[in-house]
Amino acid sequence: MRKMTQENAKAALAGESQAHIKYLAFAEKAAAENLPNVSRAFKANSYAEQVHAVNHLKSLAGIGTTADNLSAAIEGESFEVDEMYPAYREIAVTQEMTQSKRSIRFALKAEVDHKRMYSEARERALEGEDVADEPVSVCVICGHTVIGDLPDKCPVCAAAKEYYRTF
Repeated sequence: MRKMTQENAKAALAGESQAHIKYLAFAEKAAAENLPNVSRAFKANSYAEQVHAVNHLKSLAGIGTTADNLSAAIEGESFEVDEMYPAYREIAVTQEMTQSKRSIRFALKAEVDHKRMYSEARERALEGEDVADEPVSVCVICGHTVIGDLPDKCPVCAAAKEYYRTF
């Protein structure tokens, strides 16, 4: 792929990914305001944005084998843990942005869990095996992610176990 087209595809992937997430959040807000049809429209358009993002990712040859995809995920999580969030945290502290410090703390702790989970999964995938069939649960408040049994309360934000969504 030529450089300008590649940069455009990366920018389009980022834009479509952001729209996908924003529209999901907007759908939740519309549902909470008892506007189910507006919520449905946001959900549908969010899905369309996801389709666009995946198409751009495919055009960038960004989807490989599962082991390759896990390596890419580990690399991304490592960047977030080692560089991105620590730098963002310092700026938020300097600028005394309480909400930003909180969201960064939540994300950073979750990214450490994600990196570990992906590393373990990659080892299994390289052996041609899947990970154990266990529930994966996410705290809806902070994003803490756990495989297997839920803690009585979230170790990151102290939310009760009822605040976990299980996959």
